[in-house]
Amino acid sequence: MLDIVVNSLYQNKDVFLRELISNASDALDKIRFLAISKPELMGGKPELEVKIEYDAEKKTLTVRDSGIGMTHDDLVKNLGTVARSGTTKFMEAMAEGSADIGMIGKFGVGFYSTFLVADRVTVASKHPSSDTQYLWESLNGESSFKIAEDPRGDTLGRGTEITLHLKEDCEE
Repeated sequence: MLDIVVNSLYQNKDVFLRELISNASDALDKIRFLAISKPELMGGKPELEVKIEYDAEKKTLTVRDSGIGMTHDDLVKNLGTVARSGTTKFMEAMAEGSADIGMIGKFGVGFYSTFLVADRVTVASKHPSSDTQYLWESLNGESSFKIAEDPRGDTLGRGTEITLHLKEDCEE
């Protein structure tokens, strides 16, 4: 179902990057806002940034932010299933005739645009209230995902790192 939904919503493969940068920007805004009343959330990392890296050898594209990050429960809630991401709600609204493409951000469908260009998506995330950095992973076309403690440990300090393992026809 995921492949059908993603390919029916997006005509331009480049939209995935806009969606990831938008999500990263939202995460930066959230930590900035929360740090007003809880400055300790910034920890020892005052920088608010988004970095994009391409690794031609590994055929990966990584978007990393120093925003609020996600806990284990956040990963399940926000990325865990298509239904929870809002894709099902969006598709229902489309069927009822009450949705348009402008509603995508409201339903959280944008993250799944990554599967336009990736066979596998890996998300590492560290929330300031958690001692553990978690790793979420899903394969294109599968309805399942995995979440585990990141075997690399805390490499982020705070924030999220989304790594797209690019499809062969999307390596440009």
